[in-house]
Amino acid sequence: MIWHMLIALAGGYVLLAALMFLLQAKLVYRPTGNLIATPMQHERPMDYEDVSLKASDGVKLHGWFIPSESPKGAVLMFHGNGGNVSHRLETIAIFHNLGYHALIIDYRGYGRSEGSPGEQGTYLDAEAAWRHLTEDRRVDPRGIVIFGRSLGSAVAAQLATEQQAAGLILESPFTSIPDMGSELYPFLPVRLLATIEYNTLERIKQVRCGVLIIHSPDDEIIPYSHGQKLFEAANEPKQFQEITGGHNDGFIRSGRVYTDCLEKFLESATSPADQGD
Repeated sequence: MIWHMLIALAGGYVLLAALMFLLQAKLVYRPTGNLIATPMQHERPMDYEDVSLKASDGVKLHGWFIPSESPKGAVLMFHGNGGNVSHRLETIAIFHNLGYHALIIDYRGYGRSEGSPGEQGTYLDAEAAWRHLTEDRRVDPRGIVIFGRSLGSAVAAQLATEQQAAGLILESPFTSIPDMGSELYPFLPVRLLATIEYNTLERIKQVRCGVLIIHSPDDEIIPYSHGQKLFEAANEPKQFQEITGGHNDGFIRSGRVYTDCLEKFLESATSPADQGD
């Protein structure tokens, strides 16, 4: 009887591990297709342009460009793992109100973008967005700050290792997917099963522009310690801003603490004195 129980438990464990391996993409990516609103439907309507991009592998992407009348620079935005661009209107409004152009795209498989999400695909999507700003719109890279929240922080960090931006902002970032998985499922061999890496900890060591990391000790999804580890690994110049509130509402609940730190970092990163000749 005991042997039968042990065999059943072992079988269940193997099955659980197999499901984790096979379904990990569904755990990481949670896209929605329907756009619930546009920037013009925000409580403070913003003019915007629908943007159609094509990644280097041919996948067609959708995004929004929200212009500023007197731009101080531009912010290239990468959102988290759920929803789509239409769920980020509050963040778009913050950068718009601070006086910056904003470009936000949906990764492949999200919103109106074609394809299916995957780690390498999101990196190609980020490159397409960068090319759109620098080549199609001729925005000086020295005036572009890359911003990523949650999953987007990993995408933003990767892009910042390949392009010389004015600055990099990581909000509620994680060190890597295997690190996250090991903390969430300590009873499973997550590091052996993981095919999705998003190793932000290694990427941040290669970033040469100024870095701002924003995280809340109250974050119920990504532990605060991940932001601290990334800050320790980042090169100078770097800043860390602690905020309050949960993973999805911290930037709202923190109010002026949040917007003031963004404003100071953006102005410092995109100022002519920091850009050189």
